[in-house]
Amino acid sequence: MTPGLDVERLRAYLDREHPGLRDGDLRAELIAGGKSNLTYTLRDDTHNWVLRRPPLGHVLRTAHDMGREHRVISALAPTAVPVPETVLLCADPEVIGAPFYVMGFVEGTVYRTAAQTAALGAERARTLSYTLVDVLADLHEVDPAAVGLGDFGHPAGYLERQVRRWKKQLDASRSRDLPGIDELHARLAQSAPAESGAGIVHGDYRLDNVVVDAGGRVAAVLDWEMATLGDPLADLGLLLVYWDGLAQIGGNSVATSVNAAAGFPPGTELADRYAQRRGADLTHLPWYTAFGFFKLAVIAEGIHFRFTQGQTVGAGFEQLGEIVPPLVALGHATLSQEA
Repeated sequence: MTPGLDVERLRAYLDREHPGLRDGDLRAELIAGGKSNLTYTLRDDTHNWVLRRPPLGHVLRTAHDMGREHRVISALAPTAVPVPETVLLCADPEVIGAPFYVMGFVEGTVYRTAAQTAALGAERARTLSYTLVDVLADLHEVDPAAVGLGDFGHPAGYLERQVRRWKKQLDASRSRDLPGIDELHARLAQSAPAESGAGIVHGDYRLDNVVVDAGGRVAAVLDWEMATLGDPLADLGLLLVYWDGLAQIGGNSVATSVNAAAGFPPGTELADRYAQRRGADLTHLPWYTAFGFFKLAVIAEGIHFRFTQGQTVGAGFEQLGEIVPPLVALGHATLSQEA
């Protein structure tokens, strides 16, 4: 039995709705590492695919939308942004218990841990870092209307809506006292800058959400569940949270594949490269990074809530709640740098 996926029902659906797609017996395996949507490898005698479905239970409204993920990946296929090939979308929750989509399997490595990146060497680590930020710049240069995503979101007022949205997500996941988190929300709401522009925002862009090929290049960007149209600097701010912020927390409660010992440059270098690639004004980057700390704190708290309710699948959830207080503290400290 594969947790969260009834393979027999999936096999029957494929044979009924997509005859000829499957070649031989269908096998599935949960991919470890994801903490939100559930991701599985699917294999038959000749194909390797990946299936994505929402998490079990406590699914927050507007989150985990399989149709949005499938749409944005399909739209970006002809652009410079590397994405997997989409295969099919099933919006019927009766098939496996939730909507899902299937995409092609991309060969390469997802760098989730420091042990993995330690083997890169300083030169490859730096090259990978710059490639990662270049792909983000490429994404933000895509004209949404030109790829059929002109109605994918509402860029005007994006920052204010995001601050409100993540406060609502927090309220939906409250199960314990979290000192300082409401104050951080209030400070962000009161100091939101004028938006830097509009583009396709990934929403969770980081090293362990991309597949890296054998040559050290980004072969595919994954996990588009929070993609929308909005202020591109929100992606850069959150990337810096993952890049430098998690390293400041450390300990057993958080695993980060990015560290200076492996040869990765500091986040300031990535920000400078991004600014040069796009001609971006980073005056208010501390606000975007502080918002990234708040957003990640809310995401972690939501996952912690699901874990306490017995609604997570796989390992690695038991200590995730520990990172929420330090994320809140770092959000306050970063916001205090805002000019």
